[in-house]
Amino acid sequence: MPEPAAGRFIAAVHHYPVRVYFEDTDLSGVVYHANYLRYMERARSDMLRVAGINQRAAQEDGTGVYAVTSLHIDYKRPARLDDDLMVESRVTAIRPVACTIHQRVRRGDEILTDGEVSVAFLNDQGRPTRQPKPWTDIFSRLMRGEDINS
Repeated sequence: MPEPAAGRFIAAVHHYPVRVYFEDTDLSGVVYHANYLRYMERARSDMLRVAGINQRAAQEDGTGVYAVTSLHIDYKRPARLDDDLMVESRVTAIRPVACTIHQRVRRGDEILTDGEVSVAFLNDQGRPTRQPKPWTDIFSRLMRGEDINS
């Protein structure tokens, strides 16, 4: 069986490939604005997985989950049906209970969207709690530009 789409880190920036399908477009033939957020969410989830962070295990054992607390996105150019896109994600800030991730959606060298997402780590009662130290260590390494696979 073929593997599902997966990203990889290049110089501490996670790259996640996306193809635009008909269901992603609106009546004008361009990607509907909310779908960029879906692409970015998939890329963030994949970034964590590739970095060795097991969100599912943390959720299932009651450690906690991430929730978006702030989002800013600039739409610069439209994507269209059958475009091959790349979502680039990099950690830009770490706090004890939160982190910020800068994300770009590109078509080749063109920047289509530019965004910043802040997430808080919440316990099973929905209250902010400290992120697991191994996770913040990974984020720190990424912010320093280190290869996390070494």
